[in-house]
Amino acid sequence: MEQDSAQAPARASLVNDPKVRGLFYQVLLIGTLIFFGYFIVSNTIANLERQNIASGWGFLDISAGFGTSQALVDYTESSSYGRAIFVGFLNTLFVAVVGIFFATIIGFIVGIARLSNNWVVRQISYWYVELVRNVPLLLQIFFWYFAVLRAVPDKRDKWSFGFENFHLNITGLYGPKPVWEPGSAFIGYALIIAIAATFFIAKWAKKRQDATGQQFPIFRTALGLIICLPVITYLMTGMPMYLEHPNFVEEGPILRRGFELGVGARLIPEFLALTAALAIYTAAFIAEIVRAGIQAVNHGQTEAAHALGLRNSPTLRLVIIPQAMRVIIPPLTSQYLNLTKNSSLAVAIAYPDLVSMGGTVLNQTGQAIEIIAIWMAVYLSLSLITSAFMNWYNQRMALVER
Repeated sequence: MEQDSAQAPARASLVNDPKVRGLFYQVLLIGTLIFFGYFIVSNTIANLERQNIASGWGFLDISAGFGTSQALVDYTESSSYGRAIFVGFLNTLFVAVVGIFFATIIGFIVGIARLSNNWVVRQISYWYVELVRNVPLLLQIFFWYFAVLRAVPDKRDKWSFGFENFHLNITGLYGPKPVWEPGSAFIGYALIIAIAATFFIAKWAKKRQDATGQQFPIFRTALGLIICLPVITYLMTGMPMYLEHPNFVEEGPILRRGFELGVGARLIPEFLALTAALAIYTAAFIAEIVRAGIQAVNHGQTEAAHALGLRNSPTLRLVIIPQAMRVIIPPLTSQYLNLTKNSSLAVAIAYPDLVSMGGTVLNQTGQAIEIIAIWMAVYLSLSLITSAFMNWYNQRMALVER
């Protein structure tokens, strides 16, 4: 027994035990974070009490008392602060969705043009990317708002284009507004059914192609369903929708000449400038992502497609782009998130987005903690939803082992 005890290795002290040290540092870090959080919360509560500012969410039910230049839902000065913040949220979402749509289209076009065999097209796209992405976004917003949109006619005149359906002047872009009458809900139901049918047809067509190798015209079928089914429903229900066109008053006193308020649809100049700047700026980065994604595809894929008799356009659309999307989607997600968060720069030109409307509420109520919490929660939620959708799409585009 004594001999065995003498031969046993000595146990390391607790101080030198890596597991004990690791556990100690983790407990120390958690304790430090809890203390820091407690200090921040207690200090904030003390400062609010010192300034006689009551915390809580009751202020959201108080009448706002201020108007806005754009509201996608019913809103008046007598609406609540909560309604005002909701209006700002919808305006932010509107800018983000429209900006992402146009940025994606422009970015893909420019990215493909960067690889064009045409020297002029290649150079124009190259200098577009280099110039746009190296100029600060805020300056581009100012350029579109104070330079471009200030050069259009004043409110007593207009530029007309699109078969006289759209008009532009200093007060915004005017166009037809759909007016929905009783029974028009069936048109929406028809559109939902058409989208659902397209989804199931696409799944069936994919299984059919995997089994037989035969392609099905999914795009034309989807286009026909999404357009024809609502149109047929519109005709069968007695056409319960019409377009209200903007009314430009030509006659009368010079001060009254201009567009009639509340008639037709109007996009305010702040929205136009912000959306144009965000789309063009983000498209420059998307173009480089698309170019890199296309170049990541082995050139042998192009040669194989040409050997099968495919021309350049079908090769790009059917062979190169689907493979390049696996490289494009992850960084593309970051650009979508950046565009959504960069929309907060709208406050610089007084566009009533979430930050602008929330800032007005903050100045009137002093509820800084609550307003900042709403800002953080909204932008975090939009980012997480966008990331979740793009990750789902990325998984669908991933290679599947057979």
